[in-house]
Amino acid sequence: MKKIIATPDAPAAIGPYSQAVELNGTLYLSGQLPVDPASGRMPEGIEAQTRQALRNLGAILAASGLGYGDIVKTTVLLADIADFGAMNAVYAEFFPDDKPARVCYQIAALPRGARVEIDAVAGR
Repeated sequence: MKKIIATPDAPAAIGPYSQAVELNGTLYLSGQLPVDPASGRMPEGIEAQTRQALRNLGAILAASGLGYGDIVKTTVLLADIADFGAMNAVYAEFFPDDKPARVCYQIAALPRGARVEIDAVAGR
C-alpha cells in the first residue's frame, strides 16, 4: 500500500509532489533544498546548505519512524562541482557508519538559487 509522508518539520513541497512516499517498506524521499522550514530561508555557503538539506531529510525520515541509518541510496545535486569536497565533509557527519550508495552530479541550476539538493531512498 502506498502512503504519503508529510511533516511541517521539513519545507513544504514547492510543486505537485510529496515530501516522501512509502511503498512496501521502501521510503522514497523527494529532493530537499537547504530551506529552513521555520524561516523559509536558505543559509549561505555549501557546508550550511548541505547540513540543512540533510536535516530536512532527517525530519521526513523521523516522521516515517526511520533514521539516517535506514537510507540505502542518495542523489546529491550540486550547482558547482567545486563544492564536492566541502559537501562531502558535512555529508560524512550524517553517515559515520554503513554509508548509503550515492551519486553526485553538477547541474546547471537548482530552484531558488540553492547550491545543493539531496534526495534519498530508505528502507525498513
